[in-house]
Amino acid sequence: MLENLRQEVCRLNLELPKNNLVAWTSGNVSGRDPETNLVVIKPSGVMYDDLTPEKMVIVNLGGDTIEGRLKPSVDTATHLYIYRERIDVGGIVHTHSTFATAFAAIGRPIPPYLTAICDEFGSSIPVGDFAPIGGEEIGREVVHSIGNSIAILMKNHGVFTIGKTPQAAVKAAVMVEDAARTMFYAYQLGEPSSIPPEMVEKLHRRYMDKYGQ
Repeated sequence: MLENLRQEVCRLNLELPKNNLVAWTSGNVSGRDPETNLVVIKPSGVMYDDLTPEKMVIVNLGGDTIEGRLKPSVDTATHLYIYRERIDVGGIVHTHSTFATAFAAIGRPIPPYLTAICDEFGSSIPVGDFAPIGGEEIGREVVHSIGNSIAILMKNHGVFTIGKTPQAAVKAAVMVEDAARTMFYAYQLGEPSSIPPEMVEKLHRRYMDKYGQ
């Protein structure tokens, strides 16, 4: 089932270690099929080098495994809650990337102090309250606190990003870590200069409308 989506989700999971966003088997990418509403997600606890499209797990929005020999990610309930509540979301990524998770550990949002943050996110990257792992609680907090952002730092935990496609969500995860790394070093040098809100909006709109082919 969903051969193309399986291949895409597998390929994008492999982008996480390539971009230094995960350690060992942590982190995951999922994608939703818009026609069936079925979700393809990484299996739990499998090394990235061992992932293949056939090892991806297909689940329905209720959490039942539809196809796959392995157990789905332990974050599946979080992904499914977000998909149920946000019909605009077609891909979700979760990581514990180092610099972004450092901000999450102290509950500090990442302000739009860089044009790259304005471009990609159009606002601060918010922080959600702490929520226990394993059920829907994290998903509820993501939906409650993410607002119009495509990324959120979950306090004491890590990063969740969303997108219209799985690739868009992975791009957001890469850009969150890039922004967090730069801002971490900026804070060592002093207090960064802010960008006026109207310019943040203008930069974001320009990037969304005119960047790329």
